[in-house]
Amino acid sequence: MIKKIQRILIELANIHRFVMRFFREVFMPPYEFKEIIRQCYEVGWKSLPLISLTGFITGIVFTNQSRPSLAEFGATSWLPALISIAIIRALAPLVTALIASGKVGSQIGAELGSMKVTEQIDAMEVSGTNPFKFLVVSRVLATTISIPVLSCYTAAVGLLGAFLSVNAAENTSFRVYFDQVFEAVTFLDVFSLVLKAVVFGFTIGIVGCYQGYHSSKGTEGVGRAANWAVVMSMFLIFIEEILIVQIIQAMRA
Repeated sequence: MIKKIQRILIELANIHRFVMRFFREVFMPPYEFKEIIRQCYEVGWKSLPLISLTGFITGIVFTNQSRPSLAEFGATSWLPALISIAIIRALAPLVTALIASGKVGSQIGAELGSMKVTEQIDAMEVSGTNPFKFLVVSRVLATTISIPVLSCYTAAVGLLGAFLSVNAAENTSFRVYFDQVFEAVTFLDVFSLVLKAVVFGFTIGIVGCYQGYHSSKGTEGVGRAANWAVVMSMFLIFIEEILIVQIIQAMRA
């Protein structure tokens, strides 16, 4: 029991050291702008087809599930407002982060894990390159930048999918639908979306990089790093969702 507690404390200390090193390195030159842009392309652009499909289906499904409940009270006219609040406040950042943690988090963990196993990271250190700045800082910055952009895109695609569902059932025009959507959305809702997306993006990047950077030797270690990158990032995303919701609710009050 004592050894398990010691291992947990040592792991927490290593995570803290890893995160603090990131914040030190991110402000120190040289800045790897080309690598950051390349990673933004890998994280953002290559995730776009999956994010587009998921966001579109989310909007349609949520609308179809919500309509019967509102119809019981004769309140289907409230559907656009309900959809906009639900998608912008909660669904867009959460769905985007969960998809990205599965696709991007596992990719980062496996990529850095394989580099660790094949001693490419050690070779970079010997050649005078700072592997932490080149590999870790660039990837964490890329996820922190790309996930908010993808979340806003998911919200737009989700609202478009919801419009098609509302239009098919109630024959609501495009202008009337989006007038009601934007009337229900406040600045705090948009701020909540961006804040969640930034925190989720940072979490996905830092967890994936930590698991890959500290993976054990062998191919089994690479698989474990990719697996834990997904599991831990999803777990932390749900914890952060709860905390941020409480903070936003306190700001509303």
